[in-house]
Amino acid sequence: MTPLAQTSARVLEFESLLEILHGYASSPLGHARIHELVPSADRGWIESQHQLTSEIREFRRVGGRFEFTGLLDISSSLAKSRITGAVLEIEEIRNVIVVVDRAKEWHAIIHNPPAAMRSEWKAVNQLSSSIPDFSDFLRSFHNKILPDGTLDDHASPELSRIRRETERQKRQIQQSLQGYLRRLSEDTLQDELITIRGERFVIPVKIEQKRRVQGVVHGASSSGQTVYVEPLETIEQNNELVRLLEEEIAEVHRILGEMTSRIGKEAPAIKAAQDILAELDLQFAKARFAEDYNCVAVTLAEDIPAPDPDPAAERRKIAAQGEGQVFRPSPWVKTQIEQAPEGRKDTRLLLHKARHPLLERNLKTKGATPVPISLELEGPRRELIITGPNTGGKTVSLKTVGLLALMAQSGIPVPADRADMPIFDAVLADIGDSQSIEQNLSTFSAHVTNIDLISRTATPQSLVLLDELGSATDPEEGAALAVAIAGHFHQIGCMTIISTHHTSLKVYGANTAGVINASVGFNESTLQPTYELKIGIPGASAGINIAQRLGLNPTIIQTARDRIGTQARDVGEFLDRLHAQLREADSERLKLKTREEELSKEKAQLAAEGRKEQQAKVKELEKKLDTLLRDFEYHAREAVSAIQDRAAAQKLSKEAERRIAKLRREFSQQFDATVVAHSTGADKGDPNAQPQIVKHVSEGDTVKLKSVGKPARVSRRLDENHFEVEVGVMKMRIHREDIAEVITRVSDSPVKAARARGISVSLQTENENVPSEINVIGRTVDDATQEVEKFVDRAFLAGLPRVRVVHGSGMGILRKALRQFLQKHPHVESVAEPPQNEGGGGATVVELRT
Repeated sequence: MTPLAQTSARVLEFESLLEILHGYASSPLGHARIHELVPSADRGWIESQHQLTSEIREFRRVGGRFEFTGLLDISSSLAKSRITGAVLEIEEIRNVIVVVDRAKEWHAIIHNPPAAMRSEWKAVNQLSSSIPDFSDFLRSFHNKILPDGTLDDHASPELSRIRRETERQKRQIQQSLQGYLRRLSEDTLQDELITIRGERFVIPVKIEQKRRVQGVVHGASSSGQTVYVEPLETIEQNNELVRLLEEEIAEVHRILGEMTSRIGKEAPAIKAAQDILAELDLQFAKARFAEDYNCVAVTLAEDIPAPDPDPAAERRKIAAQGEGQVFRPSPWVKTQIEQAPEGRKDTRLLLHKARHPLLERNLKTKGATPVPISLELEGPRRELIITGPNTGGKTVSLKTVGLLALMAQSGIPVPADRADMPIFDAVLADIGDSQSIEQNLSTFSAHVTNIDLISRTATPQSLVLLDELGSATDPEEGAALAVAIAGHFHQIGCMTIISTHHTSLKVYGANTAGVINASVGFNESTLQPTYELKIGIPGASAGINIAQRLGLNPTIIQTARDRIGTQARDVGEFLDRLHAQLREADSERLKLKTREEELSKEKAQLAAEGRKEQQAKVKELEKKLDTLLRDFEYHAREAVSAIQDRAAAQKLSKEAERRIAKLRREFSQQFDATVVAHSTGADKGDPNAQPQIVKHVSEGDTVKLKSVGKPARVSRRLDENHFEVEVGVMKMRIHREDIAEVITRVSDSPVKAARARGISVSLQTENENVPSEINVIGRTVDDATQEVEKFVDRAFLAGLPRVRVVHGSGMGILRKALRQFLQKHPHVESVAEPPQNEGGGGATVVELRT
């Protein structure tokens, strides 16, 4: 990865953004990765980071979860384990085992991802490919370290023997001391109890009676009224106990040495696994951040040939609305126009509804949302001039673009609906008051010093952000300097966004090829900013108008207007008219949209009423036709009954019944295809024009064919109206018209599908309501798994779409085992944890396949 040399990260508050991201990481490993995160110019690394985050977001979307809490940095322990003769502490070994165990869990997830995921894990698989199977390694540590940080008795046969003998020796000493206590008078003992001092069993004796107890004194109480005496008859027994304890310490040290040696052999693989888990914690943190802030992955723009701009059209972009006025640039600006570059390979910066994440976080706490901005710099148009009133959002727009560029090149999704960005080799910003008393710099001097550095650093691949260009000095000189600076960066060809109040820059933007004017919105009626960024038109500073509306002395207002130059006044009036016309256009557009919606509703209502009336007429016609058919059937049967020949009558009766049924069927189909289709307008290309044709046929459905009169299974859909079916062992291609009906659908439950084929199926619980929830709290993993398996099978056969398994929280062992089992179950679509008010980690929601 190649970090950017110049990022203006402090000015753009990139560190504050990382602090937000820091809150989404779950372990010190992830926190360290976020702390190390810097913008890069390496396209491969940036694309890989965005791809990793997108794949993790998809994993989380389908209910996938992974726990990073408790993962510590074990790098020093791994390095220590590789030193010959070194022995790790039990706590260090346990931390290593936790990391390895989590790596094994992730290894299992990678090889068995959730079936509901829509995309492959290409980047995540590549990242995780170096995690080996740690099963044998973990097996050698299984059940050897207890939760309290001590070795289990069964860590080795020798340790088990020593601890058994130690316990036996302790009991013997206690029995000896209890007998000794019974032989002493009550006035000799302080308390009738046995205690331990320095790994030796002793009894408490009153200070004045200590000479009556023969033995070794091992200290006194804090008050000095009691001494702890080891009687002579238990000294040898205590010596044996101390020997056993020393053997235990030696055996524990030997076992820890073996464990350390085993860890040392696997240290490189464990270190690689730790690094992967750290990277995954970072990706999960970015995914959770992206979900909370509605972020998108950035599309990195490719170099594309840029069309030559039309200088003549660009020079005439600002024409007075309806007045025929054209503002004439100064001679210097004319020179800049003539020297504007015309055609180079350029890329695109496009942000649609982008939001500043720090502003969004602050507004969330107040129940508000930021106003998003949209802008586009593409081809030769690489410079944007933003003008408008104070507090209108100019600086926020610059900071939003700059911070999102740093986020994109750090592999972090950006809060926007769409983001296409090039890879900048530097992000250079001059924003805010850079006054420095220590360096003897005024505000203006500090800005000039910073801009000088930027001008010497910027390349055509840089992003330059200049706030309030030309301010803090004489307005006329500041304006000339601002136009010169803007022209310099335009000549370089870097993407530049400038905020200003100077009219000269507005004219420069209107008359210079490749430069776009923009403005921030301001409601003059309420004197409040709207924070909208409008591309294509300059904004009015509106300082005098705002002062007038705020009630400043009218004499002062008039004097101020008189002092404004003719050109500046004309520009101000023109911009006022332009913004007023835009507001009127927006209002008319809103009215037209509202009217269009009303007409659409009226049209839909009339159409619905017409269909209802036509359906009533069709039903009435159907009743009349049904009456005629019944009358025809009656007369036909009467005619057959009149025949005297019984045999001939029976034969004719069967033939008549067959013909009547065929006639009714054909007539009904013809009626549907003509009258019904005509009434719904389906005879004009709509599929309803042929209602006798089965419309919904899917692969796997069992259908009945008209041509052979037998059921067939749809094995493949060739196109909209042709299918490949299987009739027994024979395969054939058919048209949709040959399908008489769908006998069973692939979405039907197994029981329903079997019965539709004529198979008799009887369920033991058929007459009972199949529950949608099971409680296995308190069961062992094996018992719970068997119960849940039967429960899921019954629910699937019953056609339930969703069930809930209640297993409790506890240590998480049962929850983890059941979720791993359910994720591999053939009837399960997805597994998810319900919200906290529905059980949270104590339950699991299971979506069944349909």
